[in-house]
Amino acid sequence: MMRNYDIDELRRLDVAHHLPPQADFAEIVALGGSRVITRAQGVYIEDGEGLRILDAMAGLWCVQVGYGRRELADAAHAQMLELPYYNGFFKTATPPAITLAAKVAELTGYRLPHVFFSNSGSEAVDTAMRMVRRYWDLKGEPGRTQFIARTNGYHGTTIGSMSLGGMARMHAQGPHLPGISHVRQPYGFGEAEGLDDAAFVAVLAQDLEDRIAAVGAHNIAAFVAEPVQGAGGVIIPPAGYWDAIVPIVRRHGILLVMDEVICGFGRLGAWFGHQHFGISPDIITMAKGISSGYLPISATAVTAEIAETLRTGGEFAHGYTYSGHPVAAAVALANIAIMEREGLVARVADDLGPYLAAALARLKPQTFVGEVRSIGLLGAVEIVADKATGRRFGPEPGTAGPIVRDAAIARGVMVRAVGDKLVMCPPLIISHAEIDLIIDRLELAFADATPALLALGGAPA
Repeated sequence: MMRNYDIDELRRLDVAHHLPPQADFAEIVALGGSRVITRAQGVYIEDGEGLRILDAMAGLWCVQVGYGRRELADAAHAQMLELPYYNGFFKTATPPAITLAAKVAELTGYRLPHVFFSNSGSEAVDTAMRMVRRYWDLKGEPGRTQFIARTNGYHGTTIGSMSLGGMARMHAQGPHLPGISHVRQPYGFGEAEGLDDAAFVAVLAQDLEDRIAAVGAHNIAAFVAEPVQGAGGVIIPPAGYWDAIVPIVRRHGILLVMDEVICGFGRLGAWFGHQHFGISPDIITMAKGISSGYLPISATAVTAEIAETLRTGGEFAHGYTYSGHPVAAAVALANIAIMEREGLVARVADDLGPYLAAALARLKPQTFVGEVRSIGLLGAVEIVADKATGRRFGPEPGTAGPIVRDAAIARGVMVRAVGDKLVMCPPLIISHAEIDLIIDRLELAFADATPALLALGGAPA
């Protein structure tokens, strides 16, 4: 049954009582409340004003199987009737949590056969940090407490995961943990400065070597990175990057933690991003696509050697009330079953990923497009003020992206602005026609935004 909402009243209550995540609260007040999303089906969402929007962000990088899947609602309903909740404390466990752990282990090819459940990507990353430090303590190297991550990487918003991430605007609001340092991100368009891939990779590898030397390998617990930086703007590493970075980490005896919260569950055309790149990490974190966002659940998977070491140390004093929540785990299992039955991972690799890449190329002639890039069903469009020189809009970065984003939403396509980049990651069930629609609407959005971009100092065609 479709419910009728009093949207004006909801927007009033939104301003009066609701503090939304990752928002400029004053801007929400000035707008008179948030855009109220009321329903969704397939790859579309609908707001309270009746605008039907193709959700090219899959919610928040997560709705792999699309909206309105009855199988997932039925799985939640059946589990709620049988066992709606029990915790994993007191030497107890529930059938869905145990079964899901086994399934995740299978999807990693049993390279990471032990799984700890949490509720969000941030918590999964915090869990990895706790595990890493406990591991080294038990191995007799308690001095290994330092972490290295990447500038502009995103790992969550808890104090631990935010500190590990490399986003300056988040660090500026603090507080953040000591003992974490950052190396350069593999952002070719923004930071390669004319170097070819091989030369840029050499610079990035040397930066990591220099950081390890400065901190001291014997002090470093882990190197933490996303296979592809998602929230940082779909930063796809250049060819040869991981082939250069992983041996450095291994040579210094540092653990490799890969944050798969965005890249996991088919997004790059493999079950996990590390599989796409042929990497064997020691720990991975995951969330989002594990349940297609239908219920909150996340996980941290580790190698057998790490699990066996942790088992020698008595109680691991870490966990959450809702770790392995039986309803969330049941929904995740049903979600994975849909992905397997419909062959969505292979479809991204063999069909949708190449199709999105070809479709995005249609935007290259746009006056204010400096680059388009994609991998699997992750895509980005770089917005520049001057196509000939690559000059950015200013004086503050991120002025142009929201203008084009808002124009796209008005045209019925939901994309995200990350600074002066548009990013997208549509559901894995999207059709060719729907990918074409995204590009058609973005072309119109750039046309709609052109007067404002020219007023900001953009160079005319």
